[in-house]
Amino acid sequence: MTTTATLLDRYALVRDRIAEAARRSGRTERDIILVAVTKHADPTQIRVLLEAGHRDLGENKVQQLQQRVALVDEYLDRLRVLSGTRDAREKSADVLGEARGPSALPAPVRWHMIGHLQRNKAKKVVECCRLVHSIDSLRLAEEIQSVALRRDQVVDVLLQVNCSGEDQKHGCPPAAAGALAEQIDTMVNLRVRGLMTMAADTRADQDAAQGEAATRAAFSRCRDLFEDVARLRLGGGAFNLLSMGMSSDFEIAIEE
Repeated sequence: MTTTATLLDRYALVRDRIAEAARRSGRTERDIILVAVTKHADPTQIRVLLEAGHRDLGENKVQQLQQRVALVDEYLDRLRVLSGTRDAREKSADVLGEARGPSALPAPVRWHMIGHLQRNKAKKVVECCRLVHSIDSLRLAEEIQSVALRRDQVVDVLLQVNCSGEDQKHGCPPAAAGALAEQIDTMVNLRVRGLMTMAADTRADQDAAQGEAATRAAFSRCRDLFEDVARLRLGGGAFNLLSMGMSSDFEIAIEE
């Protein structure tokens, strides 16, 4: 069982590795958003991250996303009930890393949908998420636009691109990304914020150097594509997010 101290040590280590990778690439840690995926975390571990000031949480399955959102909302609501309005504002702000003070309101957790999304689950995701990372087709974008329109809501989205070339990976082909992004940008309730990609799965017959080279190539390809699409001035000028890297390769993603 992971103790609170161990979890906080691991969290600090990841943040240190992010900062070091950012320095190697001539950037700062503030340029990087760490999304903590909660699928294997228990409620106590999620609360520990909240108390450490972390606000960006992600899920790759819709049912788990709904459960985690409800869990976090209940936790923050309980702070308000137990502590009273003013104390709750201060404690919730402290939990979420915001400025304290009598006028401070609890900053919301930013939920990210990072997994493949089916059109019939679009409504549930729009209700929960701050950013949808996995838009990979016009039909899916149209469904989310329809849901967002009914809710009178603007949804931030990333276009998922298959930069590894693997058949089993979701995502639109790189050659189609610009045109698809332009089509999505015409939807008044969607805002295209950037691109997302996943590196190739490491094969059993690859050595470490080959695997790293393949990973770096996929991330580099996505970064180049991101720069090309950014010239289209999509998302009202807010096309500025590149979602890459998981626990095994996030440093390479930052460097690229």
